[in-house]
Amino acid sequence: MIRRRRLRVNETIRALVRETNIQITDLVYPIFVVEGENQKNPVDSMPGIYQYSIDRLEEELERIKISGVKSILIFGIPEHKDEVGSQAYDENGIVQNAIRFIKENYPDFVVIADICLCEYTSHGHCGLIKDGMILNDETLPLLAEAAVTCAKAGADIIAPSDMMDGHIHAIRIALDEKGYLHTPIMAYSAKYSSGYYSPFRDAAHSAPAFGDRKTYQMDYANVKEAVREVKDDIEEGADIVMVKPALAYLDVIKTVALETDYPIAAYNVSGEFAMVKAAALNGWIDEKKIVMENLIAMKRAGAKIIITYHALDVAGWIATNE
Repeated sequence: MIRRRRLRVNETIRALVRETNIQITDLVYPIFVVEGENQKNPVDSMPGIYQYSIDRLEEELERIKISGVKSILIFGIPEHKDEVGSQAYDENGIVQNAIRFIKENYPDFVVIADICLCEYTSHGHCGLIKDGMILNDETLPLLAEAAVTCAKAGADIIAPSDMMDGHIHAIRIALDEKGYLHTPIMAYSAKYSSGYYSPFRDAAHSAPAFGDRKTYQMDYANVKEAVREVKDDIEEGADIVMVKPALAYLDVIKTVALETDYPIAAYNVSGEFAMVKAAALNGWIDEKKIVMENLIAMKRAGAKIIITYHALDVAGWIATNE
């Protein structure tokens, strides 16, 4: 008789033969930075997540440092929004100032700057608009400028999330021309038009004022298109590619992993986080077991990097072997 159970007899043996593991170095923790003073605003749809003003940011950065998580992804919420998202590429914008603060006070963190216009535009879309249409090519120089200002502020990685065609090429050229040849790009390559983003839009105040984002974010029915998007981004200069969301798109992560040897990031997005938190707070599930199972599934599918709002809890569980 073949007895596979011999290797499951206790936790030590199970760990010895375990094929997939989560490490603290795999984790990226997203943070929200808001303008103003003495701001620590709870995001009601994301329990435990807050918006911080820069003068209160240190308390969150200390929590991250203690956890052992080394990488953070920054989103900014400006005080002023306009039709062209000018605060996204202002050298003294909220994200640029936050990056400078972090790099001056916590230089060991890897700071990833999200590049998009949606948080900064009065209409909430990721590109310029004319007659109700998203202008692709006209948006590219603004995204490139935003990337350069974030790199200049000290960002270690640039992460364009706008899904405009040709944006990686435009940003790579702009970074290189300004001397940031060694600044990597993490491309939101397969970013789907998803219902899982709603809590994030509460946190970032980025819901579109009209329509939706289906003309530039991907149709969630498509996987072959995701491969094309990934390959396009790599050809244009991406160093890391991303699939977003993660849980309902494990097949996409797996397919991309089979098609490329580039590092893959999976974004465990706000809706995925909120559902787990809500169920856990109601006592319906064991939060730690579900979170770890979800994240292992992302790693098993082929992700190397996991962007998750659970990162600090997961780091604590790993560090204490709970």
